[in-house]
Amino acid sequence: MSAVKSKDTKPEKLLRQALWKHNFRYRVNYKKLPGKPDVVFTKAKIAVFCDGDFWHGHNWALRGMDSLEEELSNYSEFWKAKILRNVKRDSDITQILEERGWRVIRFWESDIKKDVEKCVEVVNLAYKERTK
Repeated sequence: MSAVKSKDTKPEKLLRQALWKHNFRYRVNYKKLPGKPDVVFTKAKIAVFCDGDFWHGHNWALRGMDSLEEELSNYSEFWKAKILRNVKRDSDITQILEERGWRVIRFWESDIKKDVEKCVEVVNLAYKERTK
């Protein structure tokens, strides 16, 4: 697992490049916030996470399954526990940030790859809303 990148992944780079092209300026892997969001707009208090489909429990949807539980039924106990911990941690981090007044946006890796411009539009709408 040490070979798995935790930052500067292809989906993160793709999203950051698209945001930059649309004149957004941001901080990357912001260590001052819980969860080290992948992209942060400090003035607007927006934290963006690019969640990998496998690591964050979205693989089931891509594979046409009915639920995460169905997907995890095929995994060993180690991997099942690992994915469930990641999902729980994501939920906890989102809650903490929202309680601190941050707007949290989470994109699945597959959604970024499929339509990065749609992801940029989501960020754009949140940014406009937060900077009125």
